[in-house]
Order: sequence, then C-alpha cells, then structure tokens
Amino acid sequence: MDRDNLIELIRVAFSHTDHPGDGFLLGSREGDDAFEAVEPFRGHSDWSAVDPVILDENYDALSFLSEGGFRFFLPAFLIADLNGLLETADAVFHLASSFHDTTVNVPIGDQVFEKRIGKSALLNPRRFGAMTFEDYARFRLSVFTREEAAAIVAYLEYRRSLPDALDREEIEAALDSFWRDRAATAPTADLLAAHIESEDRFLREMGGSG
Repeated sequence: MDRDNLIELIRVAFSHTDHPGDGFLLGSREGDDAFEAVEPFRGHSDWSAVDPVILDENYDALSFLSEGGFRFFLPAFLIADLNGLLETADAVFHLASSFHDTTVNVPIGDQVFEKRIGKSALLNPRRFGAMTFEDYARFRLSVFTREEAAAIVAYLEYRRSLPDALDREEIEAALDSFWRDRAATAPTADLLAAHIESEDRFLREMGGSG
C-alpha cells in the first residue's frame, strides 16, 4: 500500500472513533509530567485538526494518555509520521516495542548488569506483581476496533518496509503475536455502536421504570 492510500485508510478507520471526554484523557496521575503532556490535547474533539507541532512537542503524551485518549489521538500521530512531520514522537515504539525481548549489558564499576527490555520484562513488581510489559501492552492496545487495528497493521507493515527501518524485528513480533489477530477478531465498530445504543436504551428504560 502506498503512503497516500495508507493515510486515507487511517482516516476512514478512525473517522467515527469516540472522544472519551476531556475529563478522561489523563491516564496517569503520577507527577506533573503526565498532566503537562496531556494538557495540550484538551479541547480537541477532532483529532485531524491537531497541529503536528503539538504532537511532536508533546510526544510523551503517548505514554500518559488514557486508553481512550490514546485510541482517539493515535491516528493524528500516524498520519503526521507518514507525512514526515514528526522528529521526536514515535508511535511505532508504543505499538510494537512490548512484543519483542532485548537484553542490554550495562557496565557499572567492575560489574556488568544484564537488563532485559521488552515483552517479558516485569513492569514494576512492587506495584503490579508479575505483570510484564507484554501483559500491559495487550491490555492497553485492546482498545482498538477491528477496523482501527487493520489500519494499524497496514501502518506497521509500511514502516517495516522502509529502507531505513531500524525496528523491523519489533514490528514483526508485534504483528505476529498481537496485531494481525486483533485486526481479524476484535469487535467491529458496528458492534461497539450497537452495544452503546443498547446500553443507553437499557438505562433510559431503567430511569423511567419508576
């Protein structure tokens, strides 16, 4: 798929993605960094209208947005990346890095510490017990519908095909272990819409039953 067709695919796939509401954009309340990174996204109910400069200057929002916020604003990052307008923001990292294991050796003094990075690394045992980075990624990335996931698959495949791609192994691992299955089996946008309508009708009936 060429770049222009891929951009159109992303636009269509995310054209009806719900905004979670400004009060539900922040996914982390630890420290001022999270609040400051997410704040520029408040008041934007149209992801396609967000200036790429805002995206790049606040690249860490990809870590601090709630799942709903991440889902809503991700297409803005993807399209800005495809248009060559991002220098710092790295959507591929957030979509693929947690499905591939890497080890690095860190020398400190006369010792060398082997640090594991990626899917089987523990997130933070004191807080999350045995949860790995892959466990967390599967939870966070399960927010996407089948159509949205298919667009993400196409984006990752495009990024993997670039001559200067440095993260082919991570992308391929993510595609194989998560994204291709998600694009085939995730709930569809129509199913989500039908569920929301059904729940709204149920609540209306409950409210009027008295």
